[in-house]
Amino acid sequence: MTVEVTKLPTGLTVITDSMPHLQTATMGIWVGSGSRDEKPEEHGISHLLEHMAFKGTEKRSARQIAEEIEQVGGDINAATSFETTAYFSSVLKADMPLAVDVLSDILSKPAFDPAELKREQNVIVQEIGATEDAPDDLVFDYLQSVAYPNQPMGRPILGTPETVCSFKDQNLRAYLDRNYRGPDMVFAATGAVEHSAVVAEAERRFGHFNGPAAPVPQSASFGGGTKLEARDLEQVHIALALEGLPQRDPQLFSLQVFSIIVGGGMSSRLFQEVREKRGLCYTISAFHAPYSDTGMFGIYAGTDAGDVKELMRVAVDETAAAAADITEAEVNRAKAQIKVGLLMALESSGARARQLANQILTYGRALPIEEMIARIDNVTVESARAAGSSLIARARPAIAALGPRKGLESAETIVESFKRRAA
Repeated sequence: MTVEVTKLPTGLTVITDSMPHLQTATMGIWVGSGSRDEKPEEHGISHLLEHMAFKGTEKRSARQIAEEIEQVGGDINAATSFETTAYFSSVLKADMPLAVDVLSDILSKPAFDPAELKREQNVIVQEIGATEDAPDDLVFDYLQSVAYPNQPMGRPILGTPETVCSFKDQNLRAYLDRNYRGPDMVFAATGAVEHSAVVAEAERRFGHFNGPAAPVPQSASFGGGTKLEARDLEQVHIALALEGLPQRDPQLFSLQVFSIIVGGGMSSRLFQEVREKRGLCYTISAFHAPYSDTGMFGIYAGTDAGDVKELMRVAVDETAAAAADITEAEVNRAKAQIKVGLLMALESSGARARQLANQILTYGRALPIEEMIARIDNVTVESARAAGSSLIARARPAIAALGPRKGLESAETIVESFKRRAA
């Protein structure tokens, strides 16, 4: 594998990784702009723009976009997160120019046809409705809102039916013009690609995305608190969050190891104690989501209303205990899990393109695999314990739960128990 990087005069970064054993290629544009870059009146516009990119351009209809890619056996898709928006395609190596042309077309010359806009707004309203009907998804929106209250990081990426349906084509164009700038964009191509050919296509197709970097979004501020909603459900869905670490924090991998030990798999402490030993739920997990200037450590479980109190007491106790008595065997197992996830990305052109693009957006450079492995290997028992202790010491838990009312009564005591642990 050979990683090569070229920065175009517009500031757009082109990065490639040639994977000679492949006959296909994945390429795409990653934009360092997502839902947290929205103004209050723009809530949901990032996701709507991503949808509208495929709904026709000045020279292609929505049907033609799909047909041109699929007639060569390829696929095209997009995704929106809090901090990035990505548009990507996978094709046979000979069809790389076509994929770049289509990707350029949907971002450079979107039609934003009023009839298509109205239809897609209705599609997203249905998508929002589907989330409302999925408590295991909705609880994370609630968690985000109490973790980051009254700020873009706390708003659902999808928006609301009211905001989504309020947007006109001029709103979409203004948002695109403000945030889609060369210095904030990465064109990544991996698989059966040649760097010089990719650079030539990217320069020809994306050379007009110039201008200064987009405005810096509002800084995130972790709040904490509770959001409880009584619903007629079979289970209580409950999620807990503590303030984690940002992407570039030196202790990031130590906290990642800690989160895996606590609840990152079937061998984790929470899975073994809560499910295997006590049978309190079907699934329980812990995670750590790092962002550019903040992070979120979280625990999620769905359980019977009568088991909420015991389950969350055990979750708090196990998290606190891990910060004190993590073992070398646990650390080594967690490090192996992270390494496998990292190295598996090298076996997929799509995962590798995403990995490289995110590294450019986060660090300003591609991180050699050897450097990433070294960062993981540098995690020790002591550093993992310290990361866990610092996590608990921040003591501003966010709790979100929905389900039968009697199962929500223990939520406040969970918050207080973490505060006592921190003290």
